[in-house]
Amino acid sequence: MSDGAIDAIATIQGVPLREVPQDLYIPPDALQVFLETFEGPLDLLLYLIRKHNLDILDIPMAELTQQYIAYVETMRADQFELAAEYLLMTALLINIKSRMLLPQPTIIQEEEVDPRAELVRRLLEYEQIKQATVHIHNLPVAGENFMLTHVWTNFIAEKQLPDVNEQDLCHAWLTLVERSRLNSSHTVYRETIAIHTCMDEILKNLQTRNSVTPFTELFAGVSNIHKLVASFIALLELARAALVDITQTDHFGIIYVHPTRLD
Repeated sequence: MSDGAIDAIATIQGVPLREVPQDLYIPPDALQVFLETFEGPLDLLLYLIRKHNLDILDIPMAELTQQYIAYVETMRADQFELAAEYLLMTALLINIKSRMLLPQPTIIQEEEVDPRAELVRRLLEYEQIKQATVHIHNLPVAGENFMLTHVWTNFIAEKQLPDVNEQDLCHAWLTLVERSRLNSSHTVYRETIAIHTCMDEILKNLQTRNSVTPFTELFAGVSNIHKLVASFIALLELARAALVDITQTDHFGIIYVHPTRLD
């Protein structure tokens, strides 16, 4: 390499350049170097806490506020339009700091809330989300960290039938029984019972006993509900025709039936 090439500060199209051109324009932001990039006020707060080994559950508000304001002032000097949300966080930090500087009351009120509690909660939630984002970002990606393989086979996979146990069979059986009950039917037969026939049977029964008969014993031998209804109507007809007497000695006592005495 020649001595002239050594003195050149740059080479343009093979021609060495030994002096900076006077008309060279360099944008103001071209030489700007960002050492740290933050995604918002909480990200900056978390960075300051981790950088200076602060306890996130017991934040020293004076120190943290001072460091935060210094970063925001640097940001305002270069990119003021990006500092709006950071200025809002600055106001919140100053508010918390001023509340902590107030004299504490002699009598501790119940359920007094630490002014830093809400900020600590937001920082812890943001840290969890940020760690989860990093974990998801580090997961292997198909097509980038590994490749998917495809294998062609000639056989057809048989469908696996589920296992059936005793409880399944019992449940299926109970379902069939319940369905059969819903679909069951019966035939209603019309039965003709003459009231006069029942009246004759009651009179013969009373005459056979030849005594006062309790009401319940009078229908003891009747098992058919239709015959029982007809017999009861027949007894009422006999009482209306004054062929039988129905008596009761006490209130709610036994009811007796006996033939009417004809004088």
